[in-house]
Amino acid sequence: MKIERIDDKTVKCFLSNEELEEYDIDYKDFVLRSEKAKEIVKEIIEQAEEEVGYKPPQFAFDLQIMMLPEQGLVLTFSEKEPFEGKEGEQIVEYLKQMRNVLMQAKEKLGAASGQPTYEKQLADHLQQGDASASGQRPDYAIFSFESLGSVMEYAAAMPATLRVQSSLYKLGGTFYLYLQKGGAAYERYSKACVQALEFGELYAADQSHLLLLREHGECLIQEKALKKLCRS
Repeated sequence: MKIERIDDKTVKCFLSNEELEEYDIDYKDFVLRSEKAKEIVKEIIEQAEEEVGYKPPQFAFDLQIMMLPEQGLVLTFSEKEPFEGKEGEQIVEYLKQMRNVLMQAKEKLGAASGQPTYEKQLADHLQQGDASASGQRPDYAIFSFESLGSVMEYAAAMPATLRVQSSLYKLGGTFYLYLQKGGAAYERYSKACVQALEFGELYAADQSHLLLLREHGECLIQEKALKKLCRS
């Protein structure tokens, strides 16, 4: 996913044919505004905020779609003025819902509930492990699950368009899921990690533990573990 900012109110996103295939989506989904398309639009906006400082429009946006033969397609987002009518109200409501989802994710990451947040847990592990990562946002973690069923329940709770990298290992009677940010927006990756804590526990956030799993554990799924478990 390649994002380019044109001006303050306009961004372009290029999706290759390989990415469209991975998302299992095509031109018609964007035209018809399918649920898959809405998920991807949300991810693009989040990634545009993170990578190019894009600010979502206050009211609504125009979406232009251009096919690139044998390459993919280009989505262009540009802000438009608010307007009246049923369609305009639906778009505004959708944007409000999308912002609510983002706010809820941020609240979970910074919740003052007495429980350590995901980022704090990762920071603690990083300080104990790879000191060179200090000051950087962690982009990988390993979660432990008591059963394969727990991993599958977690996978089923994840959106199909989540572009993280994942591998599944087994050591003893415990299952370990390696989760890496991959091509996902950091907000979505962080939210996925927060949700992982609802089904399992944070095992480690340093490469030495991953090497331990690779050397002594059994690799059950090398790539795209979440997608494969969700489909099984």
